[in-house]
Amino acid sequence: MTFENLKLIDPILRALKEEGYASPTPIQEQSIPVLLQGKDLIGCAQTGTGKTAAFTIPILQTLYNSNHKKDIKALVLTPTRELAIQIGESFEAYGKYTGLRHTVIFGGVKQKQQTDELRRGSSILIATPGRLLDLIEQGFVSLKALDFFVLDEADRMLDMGFIHDIKRILKLLPSKRQTLLFSATMPPEIEKLANSMLNKPSKVEVTPISSTVDIISQYIYHVEKKEKTNLLIHLLENTNIESALVFTRTKYGADKLSRALRKQGITADAIHGNKSQNARQRSLSEFKEHTLRVLIATDIAARGIDVDQLSHVFNYELPNVPETYVHRIGRTGRAGHEGVAISLCDSEEIPYLKTIQKLINKNIEVVKDHPFVTKDNIIAQEKVTEELKVKAKENKKYRGNKSNGDFWRRKKREK
Repeated sequence: MTFENLKLIDPILRALKEEGYASPTPIQEQSIPVLLQGKDLIGCAQTGTGKTAAFTIPILQTLYNSNHKKDIKALVLTPTRELAIQIGESFEAYGKYTGLRHTVIFGGVKQKQQTDELRRGSSILIATPGRLLDLIEQGFVSLKALDFFVLDEADRMLDMGFIHDIKRILKLLPSKRQTLLFSATMPPEIEKLANSMLNKPSKVEVTPISSTVDIISQYIYHVEKKEKTNLLIHLLENTNIESALVFTRTKYGADKLSRALRKQGITADAIHGNKSQNARQRSLSEFKEHTLRVLIATDIAARGIDVDQLSHVFNYELPNVPETYVHRIGRTGRAGHEGVAISLCDSEEIPYLKTIQKLINKNIEVVKDHPFVTKDNIIAQEKVTEELKVKAKENKKYRGNKSNGDFWRRKKREK
């Protein structure tokens, strides 16, 4: 399958060729034809699957063919400024020969440059919810002529508390429109939202969230909480780790860890919501250019970080939501490159590890040979592994026999 097979117009094919793209990813191959037919779409795909191009390309082609170049015809709503900027870069790259203009708006910076762009006219608007509502109220944005609405990273939108803003925005959209919803996970809240805003949508599901990319090597290091920083410094002494994205739970924790690494001569910086937009973009650019070796991020700030050939992802702290683990490690192992995901697990996080392994249906390899190893934690981990093995055997034994009352009564009690 090539992009030519998807019946794309010459201006887009030319841009894709210059970007070095020859073959569509699975989500692009399945989504683009559906969207070019004018259908609504639910796309369930995790980070690194080529999701952004799956919706930018058909939007560009449809708008180019309809010759609309002034009114806002497409709105892409996304949770973070980093992701908004990244999507804007995609529209710029794929649409460079279409003549279509786009504008990116987000909070945390002065609005003048963004409003000046809007006055010049754009067909495509990429926005975060708060700034969009603010500029609508000020009269800078009208969505009356909208043909496309894209809700990207819907699950993260809910996690960040944007559901009320989304509902306010939906009331401002024309009822006749093509709607696209993309989400890495599909919890009941997202399904309910999708049912309220889409019309007989097609569904494309690529690389289920419960799976992790096979090419990523995953390891667990059991360590006491107070020794985590020392262990991370020890691991970063390995010069084969060219670039590392490190996840922490809190902004304070990211800043503290960044200072500790710099004291040891490791080039590191933190990126989170309390940093200015210029500071965040500077750190991200340095990381992409490999002049900054370690970037420390919270989960929210990390959305939109897309770095070629990122060799390592570290979970300095394990997430308490197992799907988040898949999001995190999906930052590495892209485009056929190998990747390594290392998690530092203290005794309090063993329950999190249990839910992660249950979700991905895989026992993560434990590294026992390191200076800060805690044997008690390894024993606890081995118990978790054994429990998973026993449950897997039980399920395999009984799942095929629905008449087995003991099994189904037990499953009911577990729920």
